[in-house]
Amino acid sequence: MNSFSVTILGSSSALPTSRRFPTSQVVRLDEQLFMIDCGEGAQMQLRKMKFKIGRINHIFISHLHGDHIYGLPGLISSMALYGKKGELHIHAHSDLQQMMEGMMKFMNDLSELKVKYHPLNFRRNSVIYEDKKIKVTSFPLKHRISCCGFHFQELPSDLHLDKQALVRYEIPVSQRLNIKSGADLVLSDGTVIPNSEITIPARPPRSYAFCTDTIFIDEIIPIIEGVDLLYHEATFAADLKDLAKKTFHATSVQAAEIARLAHVKKLLIGHFSSRYKDVTPLVIEARTIFPETYAANDGDCIEL
Repeated sequence: MNSFSVTILGSSSALPTSRRFPTSQVVRLDEQLFMIDCGEGAQMQLRKMKFKIGRINHIFISHLHGDHIYGLPGLISSMALYGKKGELHIHAHSDLQQMMEGMMKFMNDLSELKVKYHPLNFRRNSVIYEDKKIKVTSFPLKHRISCCGFHFQELPSDLHLDKQALVRYEIPVSQRLNIKSGADLVLSDGTVIPNSEITIPARPPRSYAFCTDTIFIDEIIPIIEGVDLLYHEATFAADLKDLAKKTFHATSVQAAEIARLAHVKKLLIGHFSSRYKDVTPLVIEARTIFPETYAANDGDCIEL
């Protein structure tokens, strides 16, 4: 099976703590690395977890609050120092380009590293990246400033040839690719063998949704419906729901309710307020609504 994982680089909210860096994650599909947000300390975490930063070609920035972008200048500078060449694609609010280009004038030589900015749409869902293996969609969240969530959808893989059928029908190499794509087998005498009799279904595609920073909004439910893993911010415990509303954040209970309504398989909560030295109580109260709830901790790697 192909590897599809999410690694937590940072799980704190605005203030870093001695145990948690601000928000940043790496989504890995086989040898592809995609980065979500880039809070302060992100490149230190990348080095600690032995990621090769030169293989990061796409960075998705949910919004422009500092705890989600302050690690970006240092990371780009390090990429240049390591000799990364080609293009680095940053998907973010259009204002980020202006912010970054001012700083980049004082960085190391970036002549061989071309940073390309792709503005996000904060009003509707948009496919922002797609290749043969994965599709990434952005969708609006509701925060104090424009903010997007991201949905990573693995694309369906080809069917698998049944080994016994391969021998029984002596399936020629010339037909195997078409059969794996869904075609029937046509024998030399014209007999047609249905595809379902000679192939094994591929495993279901996996999916991951990232939602931070946001208040509780049920408009996202159709977008994240049934994902294998949902990361949803839970900045506060339920007793601080008024503060959560005031600051346009969510509680652990609200994150669990979103997960329940969207029928996701597993919920990962994070973006914890620095007031919580132990986030176990947030997990416990979320599990009263959605039992498959877990806390995001820096260094965790979750395989889908």
